Amino acid sequence: MATNTINPEDLQPHKKVKFLAEAKRQPFLLISSALLLIYGIIFYYVPVLGWVTAFQDYKPAVGFIKSKWVGFAKFQKLFENKTFFLAFRNTLCMGVINLVFHFVTAIAFALLLNEVRLIFAKKFIQTISYMPHFLSWIIVTAIVRDILASDGIVNEFLMNVCGNDKAIDFFAVKGYFWWIVAFANVWKETGWNAIIYLAAITAIDPCLYEAADMDGATRFQKMWYITLPSLRPTIMILLLINIGNVLNAGFELQYILGNDVISDVSKILDVFILDWGISQFDFSLGTAAGIFKSVIALILVCLGNWTAKKTGDERLF
Repeated sequence: MATNTINPEDLQPHKKVKFLAEAKRQPFLLISSALLLIYGIIFYYVPVLGWVTAFQDYKPAVGFIKSKWVGFAKFQKLFENKTFFLAFRNTLCMGVINLVFHFVTAIAFALLLNEVRLIFAKKFIQTISYMPHFLSWIIVTAIVRDILASDGIVNEFLMNVCGNDKAIDFFAVKGYFWWIVAFANVWKETGWNAIIYLAAITAIDPCLYEAADMDGATRFQKMWYITLPSLRPTIMILLLINIGNVLNAGFELQYILGNDVISDVSKILDVFILDWGISQFDFSLGTAAGIFKSVIALILVCLGNWTAKKTGDERLF
């Protein structure tokens, strides 16, 4: 006697029916997601249409349609400009320095703060540490300028304690500028960047620490062999994300603290775009520089992701 077999998939509701049922159950989430999608399209993808000006001799008075097409002439002019490559070097160097210092200081701060046993002290330190993140860069540059001024606290310390004969003009020495920018970024963002590491630490299985205690591990050994390896996936994902921002080395610090004496090390791509693309009304050249910046960022992300894939670490795609 023949028996009819039932395919389990036939008992499952159709995908469209499931989607409609889920939509009725979670309308708020779907509406929120749709609004975010629309926001992203309007503010992240629609402006990309402006890249067309890099291939034109763009004139605001005549607009996109009537502006003369020049092909890659603006890119050729860009790559023949020595100031552009100087700005690119400065941006890349400051971006790499900021990236390294951001990761090292944030991870180290999160590890040390996690070892504080007094809850009140831990919350107080964390609150104080991420408060500078909410200060504008204009305020931060004013603080940095006051600290490093001729009569600032640093020069007062160097002359009264270390025995220096005269004050150091920190903003007239080229060798200091990149490190001043790095210090300002670390002071402003370390506490904020450490938050995600502290959150990742809370997800580590406490049994690992209990087993380490039974084996007689010290607090430093638990940090080194348990906490830090457990943070590796988080570190890799954040590293890949931030690699794309290497060329976003800032603007306010370099623009305000820079001067003619140290312009060889203070001028970055964003300042170059401001000087050439806006101040001289060559919007096409500024757009070409922006496209170059975006392409380099994309290449860096892809290389970082490929390296993570080869080493077996977490990756973006």
